[in-house]
This record gives sequence, C-alpha cells and structure tokens, in this order.
Amino acid sequence: MQTPISPVRRRLNEREAAAELGISFRTLQQWRVRGIGPVFLKLGRAVRYDADALETWLAQQVRTNTVG
Repeated sequence: MQTPISPVRRRLNEREAAAELGISFRTLQQWRVRGIGPVFLKLGRAVRYDADALETWLAQQVRTNTVG
C-alpha cells in the first residue's frame, strides 16, 4: 500500500508575501533582519513564506490599543 502524498503547501516569495500583508518589500526584509516579522523558510539563498503562517502571524498582530 502506497502512502498518499500530501499536497505541497503554497510558499510565497518576498514580494508576494509583502503584497499579501499590504507592506513594502523592504519593510518585510527589515522585519526579517530584526526578527519581528512572520516566520520564513530559507532555501539556499531563497526566502519563502508559508501562506498559512502569514495568516496566523497577521491574526496575532491584532491590538486594542497602542500600549505594549
């Protein structure tokens, strides 16, 4: 019996991820360097973002005030 192959999850490049978040490509790069942005994959020189992980990170950014 063969093990079913799971579908490949959608991975976004830096520009696609920035567009999904509504921010600039450079802002996303700066967040990555500072360690404050969404998690990412490093595949050799390529940086990729999992679409589901972006949505999760975005949901965690909801705030009710500007303190903290």
